[in-house]
Parts: sequence; C-alpha cells; structure tokens
Amino acid sequence: MKHLKTVWKTLLIYFFVLALLLVCVTCSAQVTAMQFNASWNEQNGVEWFNKLGDCDTESHMIDGSDMQEKYKIAVVPTIIIFDDGEEVKRFQADLSFKMKATREEIQDYIDELIISKF
Repeated sequence: MKHLKTVWKTLLIYFFVLALLLVCVTCSAQVTAMQFNASWNEQNGVEWFNKLGDCDTESHMIDGSDMQEKYKIAVVPTIIIFDDGEEVKRFQADLSFKMKATREEIQDYIDELIISKF
C-alpha cells in the first residue's frame, strides 16, 4: 500500500512538471510572423514561409482588403515579425518584387528574439 502511494505521488509530480512545460511552450509562442502578398505577385511568393519554426505563421493576400493600409504594406511580399502583438521587424521585397531576406536570416532573428526573453 505504501508503494502505491509513492507511485501516485511520483505520477502527480510528473504531470505537474509536464503542465509547467506546456505553459512555458505556450508563453514562448508569442512570436508571430505574418506574410503579405498580392495575387498578381504569386509567382514571387515565399514558399518556405510556413517552415519557419518557433513562431506562429500567417499568410495574407492583401487584394481588396484593408490589411495593406492597416499594416502599411508598401511592397509585396512583406514579412512582419510581431512580439506580443507589437511589430519588431519587417522584411520587404526588392524592386523586382522578390523577397530579399532568406529563410535562415528570418529564422535567426526569430531565434534571437525568443532567446532574449529568457
């Protein structure tokens, strides 16, 4: 009977630690990357965008929407990094409407942003 109580206490401790880890992971997911493009520029889309890690990703077409004005999109594609809902970095296309930044460059920025929170 005493052994059974020890097993239950151990299980409760493991579940508590697991719950804490889940909360920590949820808290660190406050970084969001948003990509904006237009249908006329789909050929210059950023195919690797959804492969960015350690952040939430959202892709938006700005055709006929108020998003262009809301996020002050001057050129497409544009990728904006948000931390807790606040814009912290913007990556924009060059004059040929192709993204200048690489996946590695953006991922490095996201990683540094998350590490800086600790």
